[in-house]
This record gives sequence, C-alpha cells and structure tokens, in this order.
Amino acid sequence: MKIRNKILFYFSSTVSVLLGVALLSIFILFSEYREEEFQQRQNTKIKQTLIFLNKYKAYGKELAGVMDELTINDFYDEKMLVFNADKELIFASIDNLPIANYKEILSELDTSNIWIETKVDNYDIVGVYLKIENSGYYAISKAYDEAGHSKIYFLGNVLIGIFIFITVIVILISIVLSNHISKPLTLLSERLSKFDLNHLGGSFLKTDKSSYELELLTERFNALLKKTNEAFLFQKHVVNHISHELKTPISILVSELEILKSNRDLDQVHQLLEGQIQAAKSLGDTINILLEIAKYEAGQEITLQCLRVDELLFDTIAELNSLYPNHSFGINYSSLVTGEEDLQVMGNEMLLKQAFQNLLTNSVSYGITKQTSITFDTIAQTKELAVCISNSGKTISKSEEKYLFDYFFRGANSHGQTGFGLGLVLTKKIILLHKGSIQYSSKKDKHNNFEIKIPLS
Repeated sequence: MKIRNKILFYFSSTVSVLLGVALLSIFILFSEYREEEFQQRQNTKIKQTLIFLNKYKAYGKELAGVMDELTINDFYDEKMLVFNADKELIFASIDNLPIANYKEILSELDTSNIWIETKVDNYDIVGVYLKIENSGYYAISKAYDEAGHSKIYFLGNVLIGIFIFITVIVILISIVLSNHISKPLTLLSERLSKFDLNHLGGSFLKTDKSSYELELLTERFNALLKKTNEAFLFQKHVVNHISHELKTPISILVSELEILKSNRDLDQVHQLLEGQIQAAKSLGDTINILLEIAKYEAGQEITLQCLRVDELLFDTIAELNSLYPNHSFGINYSSLVTGEEDLQVMGNEMLLKQAFQNLLTNSVSYGITKQTSITFDTIAQTKELAVCISNSGKTISKSEEKYLFDYFFRGANSHGQTGFGLGLVLTKKIILLHKGSIQYSSKKDKHNNFEIKIPLS
C-alpha cells in the first residue's frame, strides 16, 4: 500500500472510530438519563396517588377515578396498579394498557426489595413498595415516554448527521494531508529512479529541507551514493589501476629476461636476476594491495595492526635508496613528538607503505632538487599523527588542486613524466581506509607539500 493511502486510511479511520465512539457514548448516556428521569417521574406520580388514596380511604375508588381522569394525560399510554399491604388490588387506572408480568413483579416486591425496574418493548415498568402513614402499599406503573423517545430519535439523527459530516471533512483533510506529506517522498522517489550510476559524475540529490526527516534521508542517501560511486569508479577503473601499477614492472621483467637470454656474463646475469627478484616482489606487493582494496570495497574488513609510522617510512626509504641512490630523504620530528606513542597508528602495513612510497616516488620524479623533507608532528586536539612530505619543484595551480586526487588527472607539471594519473587516487583511497586525510598545499612557489593525518592508536 502506498504511504499516501496508508496516511489517508489510518488517519481517517482513527478519527472516524474515535468520533463514532464519542457520539455513541453521548447517545447511550442520554438514553440512560432519559430512562432514569422518566422512572423518577413515574415514582413521583405513584407517591402522589398513594398519598391521595391513603388520605381519602372512604372515598378511595370514586376519588381515585376522578384523579385518574384528571391525570390521564400526564403520560402517554400509561397503566398503574396499586395494592395494599396484603398485595390485594385496591386501585387500577382507567387505561386499557395491560401489564402482563405484574404478578411476577408483585411477588418480588417486599419490605426488603422496595424498587424494581424493567422494560418491555419501549415501555418503562417500575414496581415500588411505599409506606404512607404506617400503611404499606405496592404499586406498579407501566408507561411510554413519548417525549423522551422523540428526543432520543431526534438526537440519534443529529448524531448520525454529525458523524457523516465530520467523517467526510476528515476524509477530505486526510487526502490533502496525505498528498502534502507524500508529495516530497514521491518526488524523491522519482529523482532516485532517474539516477544512473554510469553517468553520475558529481551530481547528488538536492537536500530537501521541507522536513527534518526528508533532509536527513537525503543527506544519508547522498553519503551512501558518494560511497557507492567511489566503489563503482574504483571497480570501473580497476583495469587502469592494474595497467598503471603492473604494466611497467612486467615490461621491465620481459625486457631484462630477453637480455638474460643472450648474456654470457655470469656476474651481470646474477645482477639482473637480483633485480628481477626485487621487481617480482614489488609486483606481488602491488597485486596484494589491489586485492586488499578490492576486498574493502566489497565490504570486508582490512587487517590492522599497531605500527610505528616512522619505522615504516625508514623501510620505504631504504628500498627507494636502492633505486634513487643520489636522492636524499631527510626526516624531522617536531617538539610535540615526545615518545613512540606519538608515532603509533592502527594500520595495514602493506597499504600504508604503498601510499607513502607513491608520495615519495612522486617527490623524486617531480622535484627539481634531489632532496625530500619528511616531518612528523602530532595534533593533540584531534589525537592525530601528521606526516608532511615536501619537496622543491613546479607546483600545482590553484585551479588544478581540486582535481589532484581525481582519476586520470595529470597537472601541468607532469609533462614529460610517464603515468596514468592514478597513483594519488590510490594513495588517497588507502589513507581514507585508515580514517585519515590527505591534503596538498604550496606555501610558496616551487615548494610542494603533502600532509597526511592518521588517528593515533
């Protein structure tokens, strides 16, 4: 059932049921009040009749008949029977209305049970025992409350009319409210149905601020959409990742193996084989990194352990020194770093090593000097470790900075350099997997700075 129809059904039915219960309660209470009030009137007339009969016993029948004629119009269609203490009939009104069960009522009346009330069809019947000047009397009255029943009938029609009128109004209001409430959801559903992940780009749902719930729903959907889009793009470009990360090492392996075929110098063969072993290890590490990221994108957790980031960088620099022996990597610690706990994070060693290796390799490739500066700092407020990697070289323009971590982006400073513009994408993804952040800045001309922040363990 559509939410619009649910709102319409539940709201209108709830209000209608409550209204029906309220109106029915009014009708029942008024009916009971009418019955009670009419029976009291019957009781009052019985008392007056008994007082009159007791006062004028000698003329009882004649005077009672006269009184009966005078009061015959007090009630519509009435019959009264009066009995003495021995339950002998001493007076009967002139009406022809029968009281079929008067003997049963009379037998139940006594000094301990002085009041009986019942109904036959729409007639009210009361039986009473009264003592007038030390004389006991039993009386039974049967009458029809024409005025009371007429009022009840009129009240019933009025209440039914009110119920129908208010129900119609409630249904109309429910339709308006359900349309008003469900319209934003319907529009949101239509916008969702038009989304195409293949052509999403940077577009997301516009936040709907008509209600807090819709605003929250839109924000949550956009967050989910962003994450889904990132995963989709990663899967979409996985071939490019593989090309970027594996093509060069494989080409080198093939070319050097070709050289080995014709090389007779054992020392050179050994040297080339050692290089191939290192290249193969690097190739395996790259494959494992891609697999780890793919596992995370598929919803699996990555393996984390407590790591000292400076030691990880020392190992990375040692490997790079064999490739770039003329390049200098300088490591500095800020005064806020006072112990190893300021350098420890929960991370995946292989992934973090690859991220730092990408940044350090870029500093070598794009630097105009043969020096790279690495500074460790801690941020006490956010409990994060900050690693700044800086070098001298041509900087990225302000207009290009926002695209720096996008797929296939290559800045103006990359002319003459090989690559596909995917290294920094992979690096940022690894840092984000560790709940960290990476930012680029150029404080002055020809000075590049990458700052990585990772939560301390």
